[in-house]
Amino acid sequence: MTERMKFLIGYDGSECAEAALHDLSRAGLPENAEAQILAIAEVWLPPPPPSSYDILEEARQVKVPADLKRVYSKDSKATKEALSLAQRALERVKASFPGWIVTADAACGSPAWELVFKADQWKPDLIVVGSHGRTALGRFVLGSVSQRVLTEARCSVRVARGRVEEPDTPVRLIIGVDGSPGSLAAVQAVGARYWPPGSEAKLVAVDDPLVPDYVGEVIPPLANIIEEDKQEELTWVAKIARESAALLAHTQLKVTHVLREGDPKHELPKVAEEWGADCIFVGSAGFSNRLERFVLGSVSAAVAARAHCSVEVVRRSASEKGGTE
Repeated sequence: MTERMKFLIGYDGSECAEAALHDLSRAGLPENAEAQILAIAEVWLPPPPPSSYDILEEARQVKVPADLKRVYSKDSKATKEALSLAQRALERVKASFPGWIVTADAACGSPAWELVFKADQWKPDLIVVGSHGRTALGRFVLGSVSQRVLTEARCSVRVARGRVEEPDTPVRLIIGVDGSPGSLAAVQAVGARYWPPGSEAKLVAVDDPLVPDYVGEVIPPLANIIEEDKQEELTWVAKIARESAALLAHTQLKVTHVLREGDPKHELPKVAEEWGADCIFVGSAGFSNRLERFVLGSVSAAVAARAHCSVEVVRRSASEKGGTE
């Protein structure tokens, strides 16, 4: 990599945020990078100024009414506390990555939207957020900062969860592969990282049969057709797994691949739990608008909601897409 990678780290001082900082040490990140830590104070209503003079002075600083909130809240106690948290996180990150250029900043408003807004301006390669560990159902129904950032951000997002690992245990990675451009981007992202010796990667290809088995039971002549179709699917999935493994041949990773049958949204977290993985890498489906994301959903968002380990959703940059979103 000729340019420094850029990371935007959301931090709120919680146990989940602390776990996300610890998780960085097992994410294969380079020794030289640029990181910005952003803490957000949820300041919604500015306090009234003490005098009419202050009102006039503040009014001169803003061009539109929407700016009033930021003007009043930037010096609020909550914002100062948020900045103090970000600076505390900065010290931790610098201790782990002394070669990084790290800055700390604070904002006010909705944590998810502020992170997305900052990412749109700063153009990081990766946003790192902690998961507040709700149940899968709770995350789907209620939403969370991490899920909102994952859905709305234009760059890759790592939803980091802390894991209890024994000393000297290898980093274990799950990579979901399906032959799509997003899947290719996930494999390439893993191949571009700097993994410690002994690290392992397991490529997981999941065959999700479109035709239920019971159709062949109800209509016997279709049974052979369904079986042939399954075998072709499995052959194709195995080919995808082998080709993906070849893309990691230049790394020091110990690479294996496994074929599973079922729904990727369930199988990927299941394999990760069985294997004790540190992180699942998946590609983004790349929906073109918010309506598609809401109606169709995506494997990546579902995996991030269900997994007990960290999940990194890889999105290709605009240059990799040919300049398009």
